[in-house]
Amino acid sequence: MTFDPNRVSLKTVLEKFWENHDPTQGNRQGNDVGSNYRSAIYFNSENQKSTGLATLHVYQKALTDAGFGKITTEILPLKNYITAEKYHQDYLKKNPDGYCGLGGTGVKYPGAPAKVARSGAPAAESDADKSISNESLNGGNLNLARQLVVFEAENCEFCSKFNEDILNQWQADVAVAVTMTSNPPSGWTLEKSLFAAPTIVMFEKGREVARYTGYNGEKANFWKWLGFHLLSPEQQKIAFQQGTEPPFTASNLDEKRPGRFADPITGETLFLSSTKFESGTGWPSFFEPVKGSVTLHADNSHGMRRVEVRSASSGIHLGHVFEDGPPPHNRRYCINGNVLKFIPD
Repeated sequence: MTFDPNRVSLKTVLEKFWENHDPTQGNRQGNDVGSNYRSAIYFNSENQKSTGLATLHVYQKALTDAGFGKITTEILPLKNYITAEKYHQDYLKKNPDGYCGLGGTGVKYPGAPAKVARSGAPAAESDADKSISNESLNGGNLNLARQLVVFEAENCEFCSKFNEDILNQWQADVAVAVTMTSNPPSGWTLEKSLFAAPTIVMFEKGREVARYTGYNGEKANFWKWLGFHLLSPEQQKIAFQQGTEPPFTASNLDEKRPGRFADPITGETLFLSSTKFESGTGWPSFFEPVKGSVTLHADNSHGMRRVEVRSASSGIHLGHVFEDGPPPHNRRYCINGNVLKFIPD
């Protein structure tokens, strides 16, 4: 970066430098890890060194007051400077969908001047500085048990991927809202600042209780993360550890109303009530799943050879399929009822 010292001072440049990244991460920025991603200031004069150290001490106090750790930015004399290759110059301008792990802590540099519009009047608040409207959060009701907020960024290919894979098919039993800001809803609190997009934060009664940072197509990982916050311990044992509920214990075992049985995490329909039958085994049984809703896998556990049934949308364990069902296909999908959400028509 270059700047004209006759128009902007080094101190101002450093103030923006501290605000626009997380200097406490050590050898890391966002999802990029390694010594070459370390925050650094290299000086070629004593004046530059003293300015760098002075601004560090001022910003360290602000970070400490906000609950952040020690600044790990190294401040050393410049020994060798090599200009980056041309394809790295103005990277995001040349690669508008490119990943950039830089993200500020949200802590302002003390005494930094207010934003001023070109006309001299106070500048309008930027999208990144605004808070998501509480009206988009189920009326802003802080007493709601759960609310997911997806913090995205402009020109973010990972955000687009998350929208394509997850949000565009959203049927999960938890409210979700999307924002292009980096601030929580008014009156709500984040445990720490955001450093990558997208970041999915789960709030309970206006307070952050969990977050999922970054996304690059790992659908199963995201749904497993969400499942651990939506499912009971008994459900988690079935879904993620291939457990089995005791027979005749599922609340929906005798469910006969018209409707559908859905994945408890994604909300995707797995079986229709019209395919359910009484098998006498003690587990909900179906002779056919909704097309494309389940996947089948060889299961040789416990000294048996069986075919495991998993949800195609979340990957959770559902049960097994056997060849002793009714004609014409003679299949019996023996499913753990506690990982089925029944939705009546």
